[in-house]
Amino acid sequence: MKKFLCLTFVFFFIFCFTDKVVAKDKIRIGYSISLTGVYASGAESQQNAYILWSEEVNKRGGIFVKDLNQKLPVELEYYDDKSQADVAVRVYEKLITQDKVDLILSPWGTTIHFAVAPLGERYKIPFIGTTASSAKLKEVKTSYVWFITPSFPDRQMKALVDMLKTLKNQAKTAAIIYLQELSPMERLQYLEPYMKEAGIPVVLNKDYPSRPKDLIPLLAEVKAKNPDAVIALSYPADSFLITTQAQEIGLNPKLFVELVGPAISGFYEKFGPATEGLLTQGHWSPKGNWPGAKGFYENYLARWKKKPDYLDSVLAYMGGQILEQAIEKAGSLNWEKIRDVIASQEFSTINGTVKFTGIENLKTPAMWLQWQKGDLEIVWPPEVATAKLLFPKPPWP
Repeated sequence: MKKFLCLTFVFFFIFCFTDKVVAKDKIRIGYSISLTGVYASGAESQQNAYILWSEEVNKRGGIFVKDLNQKLPVELEYYDDKSQADVAVRVYEKLITQDKVDLILSPWGTTIHFAVAPLGERYKIPFIGTTASSAKLKEVKTSYVWFITPSFPDRQMKALVDMLKTLKNQAKTAAIIYLQELSPMERLQYLEPYMKEAGIPVVLNKDYPSRPKDLIPLLAEVKAKNPDAVIALSYPADSFLITTQAQEIGLNPKLFVELVGPAISGFYEKFGPATEGLLTQGHWSPKGNWPGAKGFYENYLARWKKKPDYLDSVLAYMGGQILEQAIEKAGSLNWEKIRDVIASQEFSTINGTVKFTGIENLKTPAMWLQWQKGDLEIVWPPEVATAKLLFPKPPWP
């Protein structure tokens, strides 16, 4: 009898102890973000979108986890990677091995994504890349990593040149300037042959260093060539500088492209009517025929008192949406089960349906945005456009 009571107590203790171990009151999701450093201006909108997504999830009562038969709220845990790839790697290793987060979200920018993406395979944890696009990412040998953006360099640059070709003889020449960073330089590798194939001469092709303080000499050189189109493969900080100094010297081509930066909310606040006609990389608009697109825009504006970035904010929010749906479809926080769902199923997002082929989202087409009358419009491709391309670009105000 004593032995029976003893065993009963032991089993009761084990049961209670095990129950306390597996019981959860929240889903802890970790990531690194560039709160400081050269990428901070771009990363802010991504951070805002992550926070908005988590707050909205929690207002709905959390994410339902079938294995636990309950909804759990989301708690974000993040650290500043200081815009440094090596710091970001250490952050993710800490989150996974020491902080023991349940899942992870991605950092900002292609360079840092490159550094941390291999950790998905190393630790067998699902990793949904957001604000990164590189054809070389397709070479990553992993079954735990995917990238949402349709703006991979090969597809994005082909879309740009296809748009230029519709202008026929109105855009006869082009000048290209590019930042010495991974993403802009890779885009150049695709842009050059596409331009040659389209028969559009490039009259100037020149790089500039990271963190430029004065680009007037380079822009003056561009102006002297008098190209019909200027394509700046730029990042946020230098896009602001290029727009400022192009006005100072009167560089006003018929078509002006700045890769990343003009979609940031602060861009219009700074330049106002001077944004008219500027083109930038992007694939979203609140006017798009996608479920929740307008609601996201309104909620972001109400929460942060500024418009979302039509590129980075959207990608970050989509990352949260996909992770949320993957957890509910898997019915579990088990990394392997979530991985299987992400790799094989479709997800509804504010940018339409996403389905991954390998690591890439081929469901969403590569697009281009243009500032028109104080708003960003999708102008390419025609099947998803919210406005026609404004050409030629009007004079600076």
